[in-house]
Amino acid sequence: MSFNKPFHRNYRPVKENGPQAGYSDWAYIIEKDYSKSPEHYTRAFLIIQEDILKLFQFVEPSDVNSKTYSFRIHELLMRTCIEIEANFKAILNENIYTPKYKNGKRAGDLKTEKDWNINDFKIINKTHHLDDYSIELPFWKGIENVRKPFLSWKKNGDLIWYQAYNKSKHDRHNSFEVANFTNLIDAFSGLCVLLTSQFRHVDFQPGPDNLQANGYSYFGDGFGGFGIGDYLMVDYPENWKEEEKYDFDWTKLKGETERFGKINYNDI
Repeated sequence: MSFNKPFHRNYRPVKENGPQAGYSDWAYIIEKDYSKSPEHYTRAFLIIQEDILKLFQFVEPSDVNSKTYSFRIHELLMRTCIEIEANFKAILNENIYTPKYKNGKRAGDLKTEKDWNINDFKIINKTHHLDDYSIELPFWKGIENVRKPFLSWKKNGDLIWYQAYNKSKHDRHNSFEVANFTNLIDAFSGLCVLLTSQFRHVDFQPGPDNLQANGYSYFGDGFGGFGIGDYLMVDYPENWKEEEKYDFDWTKLKGETERFGKINYNDI
């Protein structure tokens, strides 16, 4: 089984032998009904990226600075993880997700969005393959230039960088040092992965989108190409099963009234 309609905010490959597969692989992303206000999320990422690049003027992107921490790094980690949470919530809201409390006094009650947490968000990994994305930083001294921010989810582990965000958010005085450079870069890479898993490298900014990127680059040999904002390089998952892929001709589907489906996360 494959899917004859794209899901909201869920980029996945289209079967290569399908009609108009090259066009169908990306054209639905820029349709208005695919996602609500996508530019709201990509703009936030671009602003964060700009501020992180300014940080690189003072903290060199290198292995030896991995444990560096400061108020500026702390601030950027907070902002980045807030954006990650916003994207997770947008994905769940635009599909189907109505969880209920399983234990305690509120068992059986609907769990409202304000109470969603990382355990709710983790379900998105099953539909977006977040744990199979890799990010490469183009300027980096050392061996830590490639990040796989969601890799620990492959074995149902915790995200160290997200734990650092929570610790330093709730107790900055005693956990200030965990909001360090490494956790910031992992979170930044994680936000890039999460956006890419929804929009490929479309930034929804004014002007034409170059969806079919061509040309040569000094960086990123073997990687899939530059992501949103043209700084981080993204290596896309290659392990999608045939039954997980999309199978539609967007030249025909785009003329229909019901062009998009919804993932029922309650059944996953």
